[in-house]
Amino acid sequence: MFSDNVKLTLKSGKGGAGAVSFRREKFVIKGGPDGGDGGQGGDIVIEVDNNTHTLSHLRGKNVLKAENGRPGEGRKRYGKKGESLTIKVPPGTQIIDDQTGEVLLDMVENGSRRVFLKGGKGGLGNWHFRSSTNQRPTYAQPGLPGEEKEIRLELKLIADVGLVGFPNVGKSTLISTISNATPEIANYEFTTLTPKLGVVNVDDYHSFVMADIPGIIEGASDGKGLGLEFLKHIERTKFLLFMLDVSNYRELKDQYEALKYELNSYSNRLSDNHFAIAFTKIDTISADEANEKIDLFFNSIGVEKSSSNKYGFNKNYIFYNQDDFIIKKELPFFVCPISSVANINIEAIKFALFEGVRAFGSEDKK
Repeated sequence: MFSDNVKLTLKSGKGGAGAVSFRREKFVIKGGPDGGDGGQGGDIVIEVDNNTHTLSHLRGKNVLKAENGRPGEGRKRYGKKGESLTIKVPPGTQIIDDQTGEVLLDMVENGSRRVFLKGGKGGLGNWHFRSSTNQRPTYAQPGLPGEEKEIRLELKLIADVGLVGFPNVGKSTLISTISNATPEIANYEFTTLTPKLGVVNVDDYHSFVMADIPGIIEGASDGKGLGLEFLKHIERTKFLLFMLDVSNYRELKDQYEALKYELNSYSNRLSDNHFAIAFTKIDTISADEANEKIDLFFNSIGVEKSSSNKYGFNKNYIFYNQDDFIIKKELPFFVCPISSVANINIEAIKFALFEGVRAFGSEDKK
């Protein structure tokens, strides 16, 4: 089961108490204090594990606690340190204070470890309190309590390209065609119920990660549909691909403006992202009808068709104008008509997406 939000109460271990003890050996007169120190309480450690893709393993575990330190013993023997508790999370997990909403940690890099809550310090044994005026101390320090925090773990998947579109526009078909992802595909809306990641291999040395989320519908920013709940999974993406269905009853312009509005309502970060446009299911209509719809769409967003900006529904051609488009985020980096079923422009869009990832990958996407 996919889970991307979990509430927990975390407690580090309490330090062990110091010991009150006196040396007692044959032929040793008045051996003096020898109480050892208590062991330190265990820490709470957060570790990023690339083999973990969901927070479902933490569901139902309301309280997680590290081990307490053991008390000290005689003969100056230290108590055993409490065992630390390591919580493994997928890359992209944020640790958020459940009371204030503050982001305490943002765990991104695979293998990174952070001590989140430090265990309580062990108490000093009575051996430390001996002096010339108090040669028989009968007290020791108790261990210090551990730390406690109510948190929320929130997963935001890390991908290079995020797919955005209405339900049943071909997002799952595209990601299954060009990547190793295996989403459910059917001819009805909302076949995608949870986010999916796929690795797209461009060649032997280059690849990028693509994220597919449930379809966005009008009113998603007000809580309608499934898309809003999972929009956070494309917040970290370097590049968005708007997928507009040419066979849909909605005009291309209406689809585009509705998607832009919902993204903007959800997050300024998403609305300010670089993007490209794919016209899907291009094989379901005639070439003349496709070109007419695309012409109309271009005119509606203020992009003029010229010799440098060509397109064709049956040609492996995608237009770029990097000097202009990289600067103007309100315009698409490229536009491409595709059909995943008929394999039209699939290889072309794969390489074009990689160019977009390379062009904008150096930007800071905190």
